[in-house]
Order: sequence, then C-alpha cells, then structure tokens
Amino acid sequence: MTDALAATGITHRYPPRRDPAARRAARAARASGAPGPAPALDDVSFRIAPGETVGIVGRSGSGKSTLLRVLLALEAPTSGAVALGDRAVTPGRTSALRWYRRRVQAVPQDPGASLEPRMTVRQLIREPLRRLDVAGDHAAIVARALDDVGLAASLADRRPRELSGGQAQRVALARAIATSPGILLADEPVSGVDLPLRDRIIELLGDLVRERGLGLVLVSHDLDAVARLCGRSVVLAGGRIVEEGPTGRLLADPAHPATRELADAVPRLPGALTA
Repeated sequence: MTDALAATGITHRYPPRRDPAARRAARAARASGAPGPAPALDDVSFRIAPGETVGIVGRSGSGKSTLLRVLLALEAPTSGAVALGDRAVTPGRTSALRWYRRRVQAVPQDPGASLEPRMTVRQLIREPLRRLDVAGDHAAIVARALDDVGLAASLADRRPRELSGGQAQRVALARAIATSPGILLADEPVSGVDLPLRDRIIELLGDLVRERGLGLVLVSHDLDAVARLCGRSVVLAGGRIVEEGPTGRLLADPAHPATRELADAVPRLPGALTA
C-alpha cells in the first residue's frame, strides 16, 4: 500500500447523558456560564506514512480508545477528518468503508471476546474476505494467513473455545492480515497477558510488520511494548497530543509529565542507568 493515513483536527465530544438529572446539570452549567465537559479528543492531528510504525500512548481516559474508534470509522468525529491517501473516511458509507477496511484492519484487545464462538478458525478468517469482497482463492489466503502467524493448518476446524489464549491472539492476527491490509490498528494487544505470551505477541507483530511491509498503529499505555515495535510515538493526555517523537527518545528523555509517568512505569534492569 502506498497511501498514508492522516487524522486532521480531530475533535470529538460525546453527547450528554439522557437521564433527567444529567439534563438538569447541563442546563444549570449553561445558565451559569460554566464551561461544558472537555472533549474526548481536542484538535488531534497526525500522519502515518506507508510502512511506518507509530505508537499512541497515554493513561486510561487520555482519549486513546476514542481516537482508535475514529480511525476505524466506528465513530464520526464532531469535527476534523480522517483520510487514507486522498480519500476521506466517512462512517456509514458502505462501499467506501469496504474499500477502507480492506486496507486498514484492527487487531482487538481481547480476541477471546471478539471471535464469534460458533465459527471455526477457517470461517473466522474467511468472513472478512467475503464481507469486504476480497478477490482471490479464499482457501489459499486462509492457509497463508495461518502459516504467517505460526498456526498449524490442523487448527482451522477448531472453535475459539478450543484454543489457548496465545492461539486465539494468533487467529485474530491472521484474520486481520487476511485482507492484505497496508495498516494494522492494534488495541492494547498485550494488555492483561502473562509475560511469556506478551513477548511472543510482540515478536510476532514485529515479524508481520517487517515481512509484509505493514504500517502499524499500536494503541497502548505500555511504553515498553511500544518502544519494541514503534519508531515514533504520540502521547495523549486529556484528549490532546502533549508530546511526540522517536519512541526511544520519549522513553529516555520525556519532556511532558504524562510521558514521564509512562516512562517511569517501564521496568528497569537492576543497575541500569535511567534518564
């Protein structure tokens, strides 16, 4: 893929809750001239070049998940735009979304919850090929995807409940790469897993990115995992980009308090020098 993914001036506000108490509080705030609730995203802009690996990092509530949903065209921003190359991405336009989702695929945080339990592994990987009108021999595409993530062909007829956690994560990756996307958007793919599985997932993601020439957007609060996969990172706090640059530099010499907090959470080897 030769197209860059760009977010320009993304601001997103969630509508107020509909219950009577929330409406009364909103009316009182407006009457007093008090500022409204802060937006989930506030004028966020960045660009991912073809083949680039970019981390989006921040604490819970920083806006990471909202930004990911906007990039996946699951939500339309209140203002601003997402574009792949010269084509704007607009939720709700079915044919345009099929085009976009063939090229930009998601890797979920919890594959156990995201994989349809009644489908076999083969059906799970074939489903986006059918839904997105991907041309070619679907059986061959499934076989290659399984091989690329290190899963035996004999697993193709198993269902998610028959898989280990590591196997389920690999199936989610196989499903994501089956459409031959140019960019993967990975949502906390190593959150809540044990250390050996975490390392295997990071290694596999890195191998796929290199071997397939993929761009990667890794959304995480784990700056160590991001540093192992992403050359550049964007730090979010309060819905705004507060710092960005080479991930190694952000880890070694963070300038913003939000970045320092993330860097301080990275385990250090005994006796290692810290910035």
